[in-house]
Amino acid sequence: MRTSHLLKLILAVSLPTTFLITVAIITIFFIFCRRRTETEISEAQRDVESPYEKQDFSDVGSETEEELFIFHGGEDLTICDILDAPGEVIGKSSYGTLYKATLQRSGKVRVLRFLRPLCAVRSDSKEFNGVVELLGFVRHDNLVPLLGFYVGDRREKLMIHPLFGSGNLSEFIKCGDVDAHKWSNILSITIGIARGLDHLHTGMIVHGNLKSKNVLLEQGFKPRVSDFGLHLLLNPAAGQEILEASAAEGYKAPELIKMKEVSKESDVYSFGVIMLELVSGKESINKNPTGTVLDHNSLSNLYRPEILRRCVKDGNGVTEVCVLEYFQLAMSCCSLSPSLRPSFKQVLRKLEEIRKC
Repeated sequence: MRTSHLLKLILAVSLPTTFLITVAIITIFFIFCRRRTETEISEAQRDVESPYEKQDFSDVGSETEEELFIFHGGEDLTICDILDAPGEVIGKSSYGTLYKATLQRSGKVRVLRFLRPLCAVRSDSKEFNGVVELLGFVRHDNLVPLLGFYVGDRREKLMIHPLFGSGNLSEFIKCGDVDAHKWSNILSITIGIARGLDHLHTGMIVHGNLKSKNVLLEQGFKPRVSDFGLHLLLNPAAGQEILEASAAEGYKAPELIKMKEVSKESDVYSFGVIMLELVSGKESINKNPTGTVLDHNSLSNLYRPEILRRCVKDGNGVTEVCVLEYFQLAMSCCSLSPSLRPSFKQVLRKLEEIRKC
């Protein structure tokens, strides 16, 4: 009797406890499954909504992963193609090197911009992915698109762009041939640059390093603005070097002290300098790196007389009044006061008026 009574007592105590434990285990299991499902759905949504693809490649023996961000037009890119492509150096700067490379698989020629690890921001920073995505999403007929962005296991970074083989605007201006004197070419190039920059500013992106060397040309002298937003991928020291180089070349707005202070107004200033280069045929070299100084008293000597002579010869009816209006617009862009500089929408309206005169 005692054994039977004891057994009933044990069962009476243990059965509710066992039941509660079983219910708890089942509940935990369902919660875990639900969270896992929600996580998978969330990840799938991010994959659909993202404007770029991101391919991860683990390097043997390394704790850091390689990453390749792919944007519109770069769907055929692979890490092997990029790293194995034979490259020819076509440009160097303090923060990186430009290569002209032929991809082995597709045979396409691309421009690879190598950013030195010591000059670039860390890829594990909070802002990095957002900046890369922002720059890769930009598309406009007068801007150089970013097709892909590679991050290596040693923090090296490569930007992949298409190649535009007609040189840059600086070379076009220096050559001084017949095409550089044509008023129609000068106006169409100016309008194209303004349209590209207006698109950037509408998307809240400041170029930060606008100069004639950073305007590439397609066939027919269609301008493509490059290097926009590059300062966002560089650390403060490298960014400051860019600003100092810009000052020495005459493109820096006088109010700028640090690269992080670049603005839409400072882009307009640099654009005005490019306008003056186009009609004068002269480089804007600044002998006073602390601030660009333009000679407001010698405008009549700034434009090339060949422009008007070419206009008369071509019979297009362009007069000196049109050229002087162009100059006035350039000088308003180069106003010493940022608040007095026009926006690019205002610039475009004025350029259309000049084209009709």
